[in-house]
Parts: sequence; structure tokens; C-alpha cells
Amino acid sequence: MTENFRVMYVGLAQDIERSNAIKQLAVKLKAPESKVAAFFENNPLFAPCEKEKALKQAKLLASVGIKSKLQPITNNAPAVSRSDATSQRDERIFNALDYITSSLIRIEEKLDDLEQRLPATTQQPDTDEGDNWQTDDLLLDEELTTPIKKRSNMLLYSLIAMVIVLLIALGLSFALPDLFSFIDN
Repeated sequence: MTENFRVMYVGLAQDIERSNAIKQLAVKLKAPESKVAAFFENNPLFAPCEKEKALKQAKLLASVGIKSKLQPITNNAPAVSRSDATSQRDERIFNALDYITSSLIRIEEKLDDLEQRLPATTQQPDTDEGDNWQTDDLLLDEELTTPIKKRSNMLLYSLIAMVIVLLIALGLSFALPDLFSFIDN
């Protein structure tokens, strides 16, 4: 486990004025002068990093005439950010599950509407023909099998495909949570 360090302000070199140091550092870092000025009130200018990178940051500050020191950062802070990241990931998962559930409910409602729109003749058998079946003569000369009309199941297949795609997206969000990080932005 590597230890992280933060560069903290100590003081200025002898011949350096504070306003000049702020301007020079702001130009070198391409940062606003207000953020650089906040560094002089012991606010962090750089994020915690490894010792080598922190030493490079201290060297950059020294080139402008700013004295600094490296302050070790305890690893308790990342644990808090991990719990925040975990809670954010859980929230994204719950949002995805909510979206999938609402999509499935809408699909079910559409299927119910389609069932209700079907003609009533296909749903109710004819009772008149049931009484006369004994009086009909069988003509064995004709073919007994008639071709069955096939209805298009395109809507059903597209709905099933959409559910499968949503389930795959949910599975990917569990397996690779960073893959869907563009949604949070």
C-alpha cells in the first residue's frame, strides 16, 4: 500500500513578493489566481499523490520561490470515498432496476392492449356450428388438412429483444460499473 502526500505551504523565499509568486504560479499551472492565493491560506492546491509526484510539485513551487513541505495523508480518507463510490454505484443500479421495471410494466400494458384489440371472433368459439356437426356429410375426397395462417410475431420478438438488451445492460453495469460512467455526467 503506497502512502500519499500533499504539498503544503510553508513560506516564501527572501526576495519574493507574495503577489508576484501568485501570478507566476498561476501562469505555470494555468489555474485561476484565486485558487493559487487560497494555497497561501493552507488550502490544498494539488490532490494527494505519491511521494515522487509530490516532490515534483514541491520543486515546481520552489522554482517560483515558494517554500513547501510534504504532509503524509492517512489512508482513512480513501475509505470514505470508497463508501461514497459504492453508494453512488448502488444508486445507479437501483435507478437501472427501476427503469427496467417500469419498461417491463409498459410492455405488459401494451401486450394487454394488443390482446384486447384482437377480433372477438377469434377469442369466442362459434356455438352454431357445434350443433350441426352431426348432420354434415364428410367429403373424404377433399384434403383434410388446411394450411394454418401464421400471424406475424414481429412485435413479440422485438419486445423480447428489448428486454434481453436491457438485462444485458444491467448485467454489464454490475460487472463493469465504470463502463456506464458517462450516464452520471
